[in-house]
Amino acid sequence: MRKVLFAGLCLPSALVWLIAVGMAAEPATKAVTNRGDGSRAPGIHRLPLYAEPLEPGKQGDKITKETDPALPFSMRGTCSECHVYKHDYDVIRKGWHFNASDPNVPPGRPGPPWIYTDVTMGTQIPLSYRAWPGTFRPEQVGLTPFQFTQLFGRQMPGGGPGEVDTDADDEITRQMVSGKLEINCLSCHNRDPGHDQAEYAAQIAKQSFRWAATASAPFASVSGSAKEMDDTFDHLMPDMVMDEKKKPLIPTVTYQPQAFNHKDEVFFNVSGKIPADRCYFCHSDINASQCGSEKWEADEDVHLTAGLTCVDCHREGLEHNTIRGYEGEVNSNVLAASTSCKGCHIGDENGRAPHAGRLGAPVPAHKGIPAVHFDRLSCTACHSGPWPGATTDLCKTSQAHGLGTHGINKSPTALPHVLYPVFAKQAPVDSQEADPKPGKIAPHKLIWPAFWGTIGAEDKVSPLKLDTVKKVVGPALQGLKFTAAGAWAEIKEEQVLAALKTLAGSVEEGKPVYVTGGTLYRLKDDGTLSIHQDHPAAAAYTWPLAHNVRPAAQSLGVGKCTVCHSTGAPFFFGEVAVDSPIAAVSNLTKAQYQFQQAPYGRTWAFAMSFVFRPWFKVVAIGSAALLAVVLLLYGLRALGAVARVLAEQEK
Repeated sequence: MRKVLFAGLCLPSALVWLIAVGMAAEPATKAVTNRGDGSRAPGIHRLPLYAEPLEPGKQGDKITKETDPALPFSMRGTCSECHVYKHDYDVIRKGWHFNASDPNVPPGRPGPPWIYTDVTMGTQIPLSYRAWPGTFRPEQVGLTPFQFTQLFGRQMPGGGPGEVDTDADDEITRQMVSGKLEINCLSCHNRDPGHDQAEYAAQIAKQSFRWAATASAPFASVSGSAKEMDDTFDHLMPDMVMDEKKKPLIPTVTYQPQAFNHKDEVFFNVSGKIPADRCYFCHSDINASQCGSEKWEADEDVHLTAGLTCVDCHREGLEHNTIRGYEGEVNSNVLAASTSCKGCHIGDENGRAPHAGRLGAPVPAHKGIPAVHFDRLSCTACHSGPWPGATTDLCKTSQAHGLGTHGINKSPTALPHVLYPVFAKQAPVDSQEADPKPGKIAPHKLIWPAFWGTIGAEDKVSPLKLDTVKKVVGPALQGLKFTAAGAWAEIKEEQVLAALKTLAGSVEEGKPVYVTGGTLYRLKDDGTLSIHQDHPAAAAYTWPLAHNVRPAAQSLGVGKCTVCHSTGAPFFFGEVAVDSPIAAVSNLTKAQYQFQQAPYGRTWAFAMSFVFRPWFKVVAIGSAALLAVVLLLYGLRALGAVARVLAEQEK
C-alpha cells in the first residue's frame, strides 16, 4: 500500500519534470535547425516544395512531380521546414530590404528613390515609403501598394508592399487572382547560374505575383499571365484558356522532372555568402554620358577586384538588418561601426580591439593632407564615383531604369534623368540632437522632380493623383513630339498655362502648380503665368553614392591641391545640369558649391589663393632665409661683444 501511495505522489512530479524538460528542449532543437553551428562549410538544401497555404499559419500542399495541376511553390512554406524558430519569416520581413512600408522604421540616410515617369505628362517624381525629405509617398500620387508592386517589384526581393492586404474595392479580387508577392529568398541567396531574376520581374509585370519566385528558379518555368485572367480565376482549379498560337494564357507551371529526387526533394543551390551577381540586378549603374555605358568599358569597384564581395561589408544576420555602411549609421548590427570606410581602414580609436586593416584593408597615411579635410569631407568625396568633370553626367541605375529586365529602353537619354556626381552636403541623419549640424560633403546622385500639383498654406506643394493628371492635363499637352529615345518631349510654357487653367477648375484645395527643374509655375490672379525659380518645393532630390570605389592612386586631389582648389576646379565650380521638359528651364545650370551651402565670394577667393600659393612659398622661404642671415650676423656681433667684455675683465 505504501508503494502505491509513494508512486501516486511521485507520478505528478515526474509528469511536471517531463513537461518541463520537453518545453526546455524544444527551442534548443528548433534552434539547431535554423541557426548556424559555426561551420564555414555551406549547408546542403534538399527540400520538398510546398504550395501557398490555404489558411494562415498552416503548411500548404506538398508539390511533387506528379502534382496536377502543377502549383507554384511558396518560399515561405518551403523554407519554413527549417526556418520556424521564433517565426523566422516574420523576423526576416522586418529587415532593411523588406520594411520600407513600415512607418515605425527609422528612415536612415536618404537613399535611391523609386522614380515614376510619364513622358506624355512631363512627369518624373521620386517616391519612397521611407520618410526621406524630397520624396513623396506612393499614396500621395494615388498608387496603392498593389499598383506600386506591379510597377517597381521588378527590382524588389518581395515582401514589403507586395504583402500588404489591399483595401481598394477594385483590387481585392485582383489580389486573390495574382496572390501576394512573398519574400523571394532566391533573389539574393541563389548561387545557381540558372537563376533568372529577369523572369521574376516579368511575372510581376503580369501581376503573377504568386508565380514570380517559381519562375526565377532554375528547375521551373512559368507561362501565361494572371493579368489576363478575370476576377473569378482560381489557380487551384484553372480552366485552360488558349491564345491564337495554342499557348496557355493561364499561369502555368512546368517543373523539370529530373529536379526531384526519390524523396520528391529539390536541390536549392543557396548560400548565406551571397554572390555579387545577385546584388547587381538591383544595384547596378552605368555612366550614360561617356565611356562606361558598357560593362567591358567600366572598371569594377576596387573592393570587388581585390576579391571581396558585397556582403563582406554589407553584412546581416537572420534579422536581415543589412549594414548600409555609412559613417555614424545607427544599426542594431554589432558590426555596423566597424564596417564603414573609416571602420575598416582606420578603425575605432576607442575600441578595445584593433579594427583597422580588416579584410586586408590598407591603412591610409594621408601624408600632408590638412586635418580639416577629414572634418568636412566623407571618404567617398575623394575615393568614390566618377571623376568630376566640367558638367555632370547622366547615370542609369537598376532601380530607376529597370536595368537587366526584358525589353527596357537602352537609350542613354531615356527617362528618368539621374545626374552625377554632385558634391553636396549630406543631410543629417540618425542624430538625436535637436538641431543637428549638416553632414560632410559627399558625392551624390540627383534628380530634378517634375510633376503637377497644388500649393496651399505655407507654400506647401503636394502632387496630384496620377489619374487626375492624365485625365485633366492630358488634353492640354496633346501634340507633344515623342522619340524612341524616351527623352523629354518639349513642353511650351503656353501649354503649361493652358494645363494650369484646366486644373484650376478641377482641384478642390489649393492652387494648381507645375514643378520642374527647380522652378515652380503657377497662375496669377489675372490668369497669367507666374514663374518662381529656385523654389524650395521644386528643389532637387539628392542621395549619396558610395560605389564604385577607385584605388588610392586615382583618388581626388592625388598629387596636387589644385585638382579641387582652383578657380576652375569641377569640385566647386563644375556645372550641375538642370533637367526639365521646358527648354527655358533646361538651359539653366547650377554650380557645385551651391549644393555645399558655400558662398561664391569666399569659395572663389580661397580657390584664387592657391594660384599664388607657390609664390607664397618662395616668399616665405626667402623671408625665412633672410631672417636667418640677419639673425646670424647679429648673433656673431653679439658673440664678438661678449668676447671683448670677457677679455677686458681678464686684464
